[in-house]
Amino acid sequence: MSGSPFSASNSSTSSFVTPRDPVAVRREALGGLPEIDRPTAVGTREAQTLSTALFVRLGELEEGAAEHAYVRNTLVELNLSLVKFAARRFRNRAEPTEDIIQVGTIGLIKAINRFEPGRGIEFSAFALPTIVGEMKRFFRDTSWSVQVPRRLQELRIDLAKAVDVLEQELGRRPTRAELAAHLGTDEASVAEGEQAANGYAARSLDTPLGDDEDAFNGLLRHLGTQERAFEVIDALESLKPLIARLDARDRRILSLRFGAELTQAEIGARLGLSQMHISRLLARILRTLRDGLLDDTAPARAAARQKAAAETGPAARADGDA
Repeated sequence: MSGSPFSASNSSTSSFVTPRDPVAVRREALGGLPEIDRPTAVGTREAQTLSTALFVRLGELEEGAAEHAYVRNTLVELNLSLVKFAARRFRNRAEPTEDIIQVGTIGLIKAINRFEPGRGIEFSAFALPTIVGEMKRFFRDTSWSVQVPRRLQELRIDLAKAVDVLEQELGRRPTRAELAAHLGTDEASVAEGEQAANGYAARSLDTPLGDDEDAFNGLLRHLGTQERAFEVIDALESLKPLIARLDARDRRILSLRFGAELTQAEIGARLGLSQMHISRLLARILRTLRDGLLDDTAPARAAARQKAAAETGPAARADGDA
């Protein structure tokens, strides 16, 4: 009987498609290429080599087939490092890094779908502008920190899209004249749109430039920071009168040690003194200079050092004569 449950059951069962073996799909998809257990753990150079082979294989497969989807997903996992690299440029933004990476992955998939291996361009060079462009489009959905006219807001969006397109075509960032020609406007309008883009997001002057808490951004540097070299200059200027107070022999020892960079033994040979004696003299000279730098308001202390040097002078010269 045609309306029996048995016949209906058999008819519906016959319409089911038997799922294919995943292992067989992988083997057929790769077409003899080596299977990659963990694509995200592959190094950069190896990922570039594998990606080149997989793009060729992707072009041989029918779009929409399980094999095509497997190869494309493998390419996404192999090149996720490009997304993470691009996301570092925006690590100081308020948006969570996970959201930025997710949006960048969409850009990566678009780049994979549009990439043509026959053009002779490296995939990383082709994909990065697309990934960064997708991230920038995501940021455009947030509110402006400084309110600007709607016309300039739209111009900023058009400029950003034009930059993405021209970067792909030219392989570099377009000039203001090229942007104006692409948008059918003048350079003054492009400059106005670029200036308006500065009001899109505001940052605190204390925002770190990188992971280092002491690395402040350029705005704070323009306001002025303490230059460490000034301390060195100040120390050198403070040393000049202290060195001038030394006798000729002590100044010569300093010159030979820190100017000519001779060893203590070589200095001793030139002055006719033992290496041990040169070591003691250097220790005394450096101690005198250090005390003068730390306590330059105590001339009596420096005078005492000079007196001690004068008293040891004859003994030192006698040692040299001996």
